[in-house]
Amino acid sequence: MAKELLKATDVSEVFGGLKAVSDFNFHIDKGELVGLIGPNGAGKTTAFNLITGVYQPTTGEIHFDGKSIVGLKPYQITQRGIARTFQNIRLFSELTVLENVKIAFHFHVKYGLLESVFRMGRYFSEEEKIEEEALKLLKIFHLEDKADELAKNLPYGAQRRLEIARALAAKPKLLLLDEPAAGMNPQETKELMEMISWIRKEFGLTILLIEHDMSLVMGICERIYVLEYGMIIAQGTPDVIKNDPEVIRAYLGGEA
Repeated sequence: MAKELLKATDVSEVFGGLKAVSDFNFHIDKGELVGLIGPNGAGKTTAFNLITGVYQPTTGEIHFDGKSIVGLKPYQITQRGIARTFQNIRLFSELTVLENVKIAFHFHVKYGLLESVFRMGRYFSEEEKIEEEALKLLKIFHLEDKADELAKNLPYGAQRRLEIARALAAKPKLLLLDEPAAGMNPQETKELMEMISWIRKEFGLTILLIEHDMSLVMGICERIYVLEYGMIIAQGTPDVIKNDPEVIRAYLGGEA
């Protein structure tokens, strides 16, 4: 029996009287690759922000790995094992590619504040290990030859890959990908699909992704939730979703 990793129960988020998310109920089992789709303004990114602690739910409960994460700060949720990418790339543009990845490893350093300040004890061995692991990640994402370049100088597709590499450096159990194919051409999207499937298997990850590219969602997701006006209107396998009259109506308008 699959272990439930993430569960949202009756979650709502109200901004000034407007319900951005309403009675949001969903779950993800360990090892699943699940999609969250819906028209623009449906509440998808709000749902991600609730899971990662950027917003606190007005009502409802969110459990991760059997424990409530409501009320935790984003960095505390990252330490628990949830990492994410963003719809609009948020790299440290003035830092190098390698430095961007190394920063995320510091959620799990074993040296203390004094060892860091005075460069003593475990500091050097830990930093050496972090650099080694960061370079391994860059190699996986075909970025090892860009390690010393500033992140802002990378082409768009490479910046997307770097953001995913940085998220993996936090050693998550659950990876949230917010429109990872945004701005990519068809070939880049195909390569991204293959990469997501590979890193899921290689790193033993559970993945939740928001995406507008339906070929990507239908091609790699095992289950899909559909949001409209902050409410889930359908859920199921890709075959079930693409033939659901409510989903067709939400995307195309009018009668299904």
